[in-house]
Amino acid sequence: MKDSCEVTIVGSGFAGSLLARVLAVIGYDVVLLERGSHPRFAIGESSTPLANLSLERIGLRYGLDDCYNLATHGRWLENVPELRRGLKRGFTFYRHHPGEPAGTGALAAERLLVAASPNDALSDSHWVRSDVDHHFVRAAAAAGVDYRDQAEVSRVVFDSRGATLEGTRDGTPFELRTGFVIDASGPGGFLARQLEIPSHLERTRTRSGLIYSHFSDVALIADIEPDLPAGPYPDDWAAVHHIIDEGWMYSLRFDDGVTSAGVLLSPRGAASLNGERSAGSMWREILGRYPVLEAAFGNAHPLMPISFRGAIQHRLARAAGERWLLMPHAFAFVDPLFSTGIAWSLRAVERLALGFEACARDRRCPTDAFLSRYSTMLAAEADQIDLVVAGAYEAMAHFDLFAAQAMLYFAAVSFAEAKQRLAPSEADAWSGFLGVGDPVLNDLPAQSLERLTRITEAEAVSGSKQPREEFAAWMAGAIDRRNIAGLADPRRANLYPVDFEALVDAHDRLGMTRSQVLDALPRLRGMSPRPAFTRGRGGESDLAANAELSPFFPLRDGALPQSGHQETRNGAG
Repeated sequence: MKDSCEVTIVGSGFAGSLLARVLAVIGYDVVLLERGSHPRFAIGESSTPLANLSLERIGLRYGLDDCYNLATHGRWLENVPELRRGLKRGFTFYRHHPGEPAGTGALAAERLLVAASPNDALSDSHWVRSDVDHHFVRAAAAAGVDYRDQAEVSRVVFDSRGATLEGTRDGTPFELRTGFVIDASGPGGFLARQLEIPSHLERTRTRSGLIYSHFSDVALIADIEPDLPAGPYPDDWAAVHHIIDEGWMYSLRFDDGVTSAGVLLSPRGAASLNGERSAGSMWREILGRYPVLEAAFGNAHPLMPISFRGAIQHRLARAAGERWLLMPHAFAFVDPLFSTGIAWSLRAVERLALGFEACARDRRCPTDAFLSRYSTMLAAEADQIDLVVAGAYEAMAHFDLFAAQAMLYFAAVSFAEAKQRLAPSEADAWSGFLGVGDPVLNDLPAQSLERLTRITEAEAVSGSKQPREEFAAWMAGAIDRRNIAGLADPRRANLYPVDFEALVDAHDRLGMTRSQVLDALPRLRGMSPRPAFTRGRGGESDLAANAELSPFFPLRDGALPQSGHQETRNGAG
């Protein structure tokens, strides 16, 4: 084994492995260390349009065609079908009440569907992480990354020229000299321990625990509640969120029939359960309170032991320093409510790739200014994610409050996606996540949470009807200058399709003329040709060449066939 390298990345999840591979393509000597081995189980499976946009930009800039193919469900099926995945057409939300009978249609009154794509082929995907992470590890090794599993790092010593890592691999001691260390190992990672980085968990308002597993034989909500009005896509083929008194449940259906599901328990929700119980008994107790969930999971079988984590939030004081940095998931995590994890991690991969690319010809290490910018941005984004999610938890007291709060998230991400697709820029990787730095959106999450806690008195009570209506009206006005998707419209009855007409009408909010948006619209509808890929190092000339072939860096490829799901789902979508 080599005893020195330029960059060491600890942790081989998809983000660490993809970054290692990109750095190798740029020309760095990279060692990727993994404490365990692949394939392995992981949660954090739901992708989003912004995640896929980052994935494609990475693929195009650095010649990684698999990244381009994994960016839509249709291309995934056509090109890498061996990697398991699930169709994700959008975000589905229901409000359940204890004892509310199944099959009565009551869910229709408290239901929110927000489409993320116009059809199956252009859809997002749920990632079966054991397959996807393993794929990225193998691709990194094929690109020249020195991958070492079963490697436990026990000590790191930094100096002005880099660091020395000590540890064992398969019980054999090793020492590795490196110029830069990236921690992609997750919560409580080795750098946090070695550098004694203080916790800033007190900055995080959200508190939740998690009960989770993968299941077979989970019933469709469409079969349990067959009379739900038709939405913009089939309800089940999405990131499905069941809002309950105790918190919320996610249900992510993979194409092979397996479902990833978990219950996020608020502190009040956890306290409502009957004492110290096993994860399985807590799971069954919650299902027993909600007949629709009991009907959905009553015949389901866990494919691994049901697990429980009492607290899932973590947050550190800083994310970078001289010769080291943390990936987002090692720095902070809030809650999976709006599927922010994959998108935030891929945005960081983009930023770091650009940073290392910029210094590849001289100092071979990001500058202090770059590392400070990276750390500051991650801290602001962690705060922003937390504010949006904490507001949503507060709003769960009443579904009309929750639906109004959700408009903040969807306005921020849909505006960012449209802006980056229609007017791409080298600066897109540094655009603030969830509106950080945006003059309209930056302060809205904090303002929203403050208004919500006044309504609920921070006690998760619903408040009276008038304050709830006033909050919804305030939110509609607050997001108006970034609302390019026809959101917060009572005429929609909480059913929001992909609305190209609304996008065209909102051309001025994007800083574009109506004609400019109309000219670009075919690219959003998937009619752009597939771009040619650039092999080897992605420099300015490569980017310009790709821009000539496809100035929009399109994610969409309209020539791909439909995935076939629509024919089996009651004709909806």
